[in-house]
Amino acid sequence: MTIPAALHYTKDHEWITLLEDGSTALVGITDFAQHELGDIVFVELKPAGTTLKEHEVFGTVEAVKTVADLFAPVAGEIIALNDQLDNAEVVNQDPYKAGWLIKLKVADPAAVGALLDAEAYRQLTGE
Repeated sequence: MTIPAALHYTKDHEWITLLEDGSTALVGITDFAQHELGDIVFVELKPAGTTLKEHEVFGTVEAVKTVADLFAPVAGEIIALNDQLDNAEVVNQDPYKAGWLIKLKVADPAAVGALLDAEAYRQLTGE
């Protein structure tokens, strides 16, 4: 499993990375999560403009075997959705780059630093 060092992670298997401006972030699911879910066939996300609280559900991922909720790693407003998700397989193929899910205007950028780092996430998953 790939666990990039530059990202932050949640116990719910989402990742987040702050972009260069320091207040917007990309959010997606981890390589571990997509592997556990299996073949992803559909992603449903709340629309841009939705304000989220930390841990609030922002969508679902439907795989052949199951449907899983997606949880916001931090509070913020969804400002964009990944338009490549019409082909949901992109999440399986490239969960950290092309398969990102939402772009979030983060309410408190310091909250990102409080999430798991790569080593802590590796210990959580046993990888």
